[in-house]
Amino acid sequence: QVQLVESGGGLVQAGGSLRLSCAASGRTLSGYAMAWFRQDPGKEREFVAGISWSGGSTKYSDSVKGRFTVSRDTAKNMVSLQMNNLKTEDTAGYYCAADSMNRLWVSPLVYDYWGQGTQVTVSS
Repeated sequence: QVQLVESGGGLVQAGGSLRLSCAASGRTLSGYAMAWFRQDPGKEREFVAGISWSGGSTKYSDSVKGRFTVSRDTAKNMVSLQMNNLKTEDTAGYYCAADSMNRLWVSPLVYDYWGQGTQVTVSS
């Protein structure tokens, strides 16, 4: 079992930055692709960014490309999402997810483990 805990969310003005972190416990994240999703109430969970287990491959949604950066620290068993130039449309709950098959897919269905989420609110 893998337990994921997100942190770093909060309220920020448009144009500002936040850094989200996802800490894993229970077992190492070695071999897992990791991803960040976001979701507004009543809407589908949306892929934001992902990183392969080696860190050699990353993927971003078009809406965040060039503004967000996903990274991982294998030694600390953590994944981070640096969010710059935030926009009001980035407001959502952000969730960390792990895929034991290292597929780096955008569908939330393939991810085995999820965190509880952290809220990001961007004000105008």
